[in-house]
Amino acid sequence: MIHLDTNLLVDLATAGSPHVAVIRQWLRDGEQLAVSAVAWSEFLNGPHSKQQKDAIHAVLEGRIVDFGEKAAEQASRLFHYTGRRRGSHSDCMIAAAAMFCGVRVATRNVKDFERFVPHGLQLLPVETLA
Repeated sequence: MIHLDTNLLVDLATAGSPHVAVIRQWLRDGEQLAVSAVAWSEFLNGPHSKQQKDAIHAVLEGRIVDFGEKAAEQASRLFHYTGRRRGSHSDCMIAAAAMFCGVRVATRNVKDFERFVPHGLQLLPVETLA
């Protein structure tokens, strides 16, 4: 299973995004996709249409993982371990959710997530395509 970061959800809603091909390949390879409730909430901030939201929900097959107490504790630890960086708490939460589930998190924002790798995050970088 692969947890998608918010930027990949946005790519799925963006006509012509080259990253959709990467996601399609994962699906052809039999990967299941999911997102944390945190990434889903960020995506829902929009803008997007109801049809885009419904289509992405269908791709995920409803796998939106709740963010509970244990994940919250892990996110707080990541926030402290990585220097309490302003604006980084959502990334800490997305990373913690994937870590709690024992799965990789896929993102184009590698720089934002690589600092969590020494603390147990399995990172799946998605190359920025031109």
